[in-house]
Amino acid sequence: MTTQLHGSRVTNDRKARKVLWASLVGTSLESFDFYVFSYLSAFFIGPLFFEPLGVFGGTLSAFLANALGFVARPLGAIVFGHLGDRFGRRAALIITITIMGVATGAIGLLPDYATAGWLGAVLLVGLRLIQGLSLGGEWGGAVLLSTESARPGRRALYAAVPQLGSPVGSILSAGLYLALPVLLSEADLLAWGWRVPFLAAFPLLLISLWLRYSIDETPVFRDVVSEDRRARIPLLEAFRRRPLAMLLATGAALLGIGSYSLMNTYTLNYGVTTLHFDYAQLLMATTIGGLLQLITIPLFGFWAERIGSARVVLIGAVGTLVVAFPIYALLQSASFGILVAMMIIGGILPTLSWAALGGLMTELFAGRFRYAAISFAYAVAAIISGFVPALTLLLGQASDYAWWHPGVVLAAMSVITAVSAAFAIRRTEPIDVV
Repeated sequence: MTTQLHGSRVTNDRKARKVLWASLVGTSLESFDFYVFSYLSAFFIGPLFFEPLGVFGGTLSAFLANALGFVARPLGAIVFGHLGDRFGRRAALIITITIMGVATGAIGLLPDYATAGWLGAVLLVGLRLIQGLSLGGEWGGAVLLSTESARPGRRALYAAVPQLGSPVGSILSAGLYLALPVLLSEADLLAWGWRVPFLAAFPLLLISLWLRYSIDETPVFRDVVSEDRRARIPLLEAFRRRPLAMLLATGAALLGIGSYSLMNTYTLNYGVTTLHFDYAQLLMATTIGGLLQLITIPLFGFWAERIGSARVVLIGAVGTLVVAFPIYALLQSASFGILVAMMIIGGILPTLSWAALGGLMTELFAGRFRYAAISFAYAVAAIISGFVPALTLLLGQASDYAWWHPGVVLAAMSVITAVSAAFAIRRTEPIDVV
């Protein structure tokens, strides 16, 4: 009997690890597809698709097209959250990865302005919206697929591993962004080289589909179906039954997502234009921080198993609050070594909140409306975070770029996440509750 139980546990652990890899690979590829557009928008999208608008107008149009991907995420969260709670996590994730892969690959096939006028720009904007819709349903499903398939004692760790998808996707797309100008001439880049990262989505899609087709539905969703507990409108039930939890989930997600926008977008620009750092040094510092996340995220997942996901999020938020102002004070006259140290410290502490976020949010909601609830809360936090660079810039302009102005924004996000995590500690639901 003991041997049979041991064999059953080993088999279930193998299945759970397979699900975990399917979640991580899929999330990494979705992030890669999404970030490729962001990295290439400043240099290629404007000249290729918005040529008549000039340099400034073309660049602005490219940035606005890029932003549409973030604006569309809440709608994607609603649509795929509903599908995930009604028809299954696996089914929803197969759809999201297919949509993202096809949309991204199709961008690589678009005609530019010189070939087809404004048709290419219109199609580009439409495909970017589709990318955003897909990503809005990916994160919540990936976290649930891995967490709900894990046995007790592994769930916080399994919730953390899909969080690796964002740094992996960002590192891969940044690597392509840095490699293309080295491998190709400027003429070749504008002629056809810019298409390569987008077209790479097609073979990557096949890998993701193979992985996701080969796994089973989560035990939690199977229980929801067998007990006939599926919510008719999951998001509406989440707001009706757990309104405070929806607010806490959104607040808990803010620092993990918003700190990335502040450190990797605004701080890079601020460091070059105001503090006069070399851009390559700043990019290297942030890349080192991103690579370090590949180690720290799983470690923080293990820690969340020991003390609870909400407590890890809380510790990360309080720690970030403590260093928010010292980081930017030291940044004013930092050497490269101090610069790297500050970017690493400023990245690791919010990563605590990021790594344990999936575990915290999963434990706030019952299984019958969990996909819709966490996807929507995450998408709302992402929308707010999307405005962080602009808000920080406005505060900088109003304060004549005083050294403390980015610290105010980082501290504010830290306080919101800390308060949300503190309240979330006492409002958890067991993962198996349907």
